[in-house]
Amino acid sequence: MKTLLKTSQYAFKIYIFLLALFVISCGSRNSASSSYRSTTVSYYADKFNGNRTASGETYRHSKLIGAHKSLSFGTRVEIVNVENDKSVIITVNDRGPLKPSREFDLSQGAFKKIADLNEGIVKVKYRILN
Repeated sequence: MKTLLKTSQYAFKIYIFLLALFVISCGSRNSASSSYRSTTVSYYADKFNGNRTASGETYRHSKLIGAHKSLSFGTRVEIVNVENDKSVIITVNDRGPLKPSREFDLSQGAFKKIADLNEGIVKVKYRILN
């Protein structure tokens, strides 16, 4: 009987240890998704102002929005210019960009928050907020 009791106590300790490992691994997975990734971004040309986006919204260059190839519409993303540390939070509401080297196309309003429009393309780091 004592052997059975010791075996079940041992099994319980292993169970708690494995449970703790699982909880820790879930936490580290979430923090990994909030880590920054690098890319370059550009902005929409004036000719798109007033057109419909892939989400059905009307594009307004003053809004803090952007396009991404696969992120769900409504996803919020923090984008930080690596040269000046200026940041902006955008909401994905369109598909694009067409250039494979870029992850996002930003509205002019969002781009202006992190860089001068004359720069056209800037190196950034970004993280998904939701």
